[in-house]
Amino acid sequence: MVKIRLSRQGSKARPFYHIVVTDERSSRDGRNIERVGYFNPVAMGKEVPLQLDLGRVTHWVGNGAQPTEKVRSLIKRARNAVVAPAAVAA
Repeated sequence: MVKIRLSRQGSKARPFYHIVVTDERSSRDGRNIERVGYFNPVAMGKEVPLQLDLGRVTHWVGNGAQPTEKVRSLIKRARNAVVAPAAVAA
């Protein structure tokens, strides 16, 4: 089965995660099919904490990929961030 999950990067005490589409049998930081975004939980200042290509995520979910619980919450957060500026502008 294909999963959308986090792949850990960064150094000790400064985690940085790539959001990747991968086969569930591969290791956490191993081979992946496609990188669809990133998540920086310790972003400060003008650093972007979440970048996600929602078009590609929708494509993969439509083709049967299963997001993990954390990625599902990040997708929801990214969709809300896209809708919020449009609501403020109106």
